Amino acid sequence: MSAQFSLPAGFHAVVVGGAGDIGAAISTLFLDLGATVSATGVDQAALDRSHLQPREGLTLTALDVTSDAAVEAFAAGQARCDALVNCAGILARDKEFEIATFQKVLDVNLTGTFRTCTAFRPLLAAAKGSIVNIASMNATLALPRIPAYCASKGGVVMLTKALALAWAGEGIRVNAVAPGYIETAINEAGRQDEAHRNRIAERTAFKRWGQPDEVAGAVAFLCMPASRYATGTVVAVDGGFLAG
Repeated sequence: MSAQFSLPAGFHAVVVGGAGDIGAAISTLFLDLGATVSATGVDQAALDRSHLQPREGLTLTALDVTSDAAVEAFAAGQARCDALVNCAGILARDKEFEIATFQKVLDVNLTGTFRTCTAFRPLLAAAKGSIVNIASMNATLALPRIPAYCASKGGVVMLTKALALAWAGEGIRVNAVAPGYIETAINEAGRQDEAHRNRIAERTAFKRWGQPDEVAGAVAFLCMPASRYATGTVVAVDGGFLAG
């Protein structure tokens, strides 16, 4: 394999939210590529229900990204970080019109991303590493039932661009991946509505929903030497949903 499309020896990735469906696929791909991975879930229950299987090179840790102290302690416990992937996220359909819920979603999805980025900045600068934030198609295509989620993911896109400009001098690249409709636990209930599921599938170029492992490849690429001139960019992985 070309060195441009592989990970250097000793590569260590931190996948915040790695216990989730997309996070687990990202963590698994990094491991398959020879990296070691520290993956997190919000609590032990999240870790227990994760699709991630115990294997050599993988460490699982509970982490509440809304806690400054917890994030700082987690970062302090890492010896190295070549890639930081932020994919911890929540949504609350219809309830996001309540101020407390709106603030909670932003604290996890947007401020939580900023917390981890700033906490890992010294390690990333030392490694000349990469940050990949998981945004969403809903950063540009709004949905009426999840205003906080849409706002938070729009914020993640602009945070990505701002940090890319701010930290380029330290050798840190900052990019984002924006998934479309991917089959995960967060949308499982909605997919039980066959008309809803089919309507979305028909809007895509491939006439189907995406799978978590189809997001992982874009994340890994943005951490490889082949993408070394890419920073401040957002890669859509939406099956062509927004193309037409």
